Amino acid sequence: MNLDFSQIVPSIPFILEGIGATLKFVSVSIIVGFILGTILALFKISKKKWLKWPADCYTSIFRGTPLILQLMIIHYAVPQLFAYDIPVFLSAVLAFGLNSAAYVSEIIRAGIMAVDKGQVEAAEALGVGFRPMMVNIILPQATKNILPALMNEFITLTKESALVSTIGYMDLMRRAEIVGAQLYRNFEPLLVAGLIYWVMIFILTNIGSWVERRMRQSD
Repeated sequence: MNLDFSQIVPSIPFILEGIGATLKFVSVSIIVGFILGTILALFKISKKKWLKWPADCYTSIFRGTPLILQLMIIHYAVPQLFAYDIPVFLSAVLAFGLNSAAYVSEIIRAGIMAVDKGQVEAAEALGVGFRPMMVNIILPQATKNILPALMNEFITLTKESALVSTIGYMDLMRRAEIVGAQLYRNFEPLLVAGLIYWVMIFILTNIGSWVERRMRQSD
């Protein structure tokens, strides 16, 4: 096998710099996805059709089209339609955040629906308003039930973050591609990038397991 890792050793620090760039936009995307997903989930369980229908339509569009297509539309169509040269980082955050929100909304909706209806009826009987009931009673219980699914969504988002290299964002994947093009050796830098992604996902998985155990112990 024609492998020579010694050539990419000087470039490893350059590749490692992509970890910060990757985690930066993924973290912001997760926050955007979680906040918007929670709002969409509340719309979906609403009895008001003017709230439920747009939320269902949003989920259908973002779950029914490829993430890379959404990324390309945001990054390349926004300048054409609105004459705004959108930054690469903002394109990445919008595409991943909006896409994640569609999946998170379904996860949270399922978690809310799984909470015993008796608790909702008891809260309503006591005169507790919808907002405090959701914030203080329903959502905390739903969060414990859906935490594994949420962590899986965030892990998937981290892995799919490599797609932003297609629009020139200097993430881990993009830096590995640049090193490969400079050295005319693609396998070694891609293998290094793959190993880094695996370590990141391994750490995230263990953090998720730890949080899940802590929440169960607090019951």
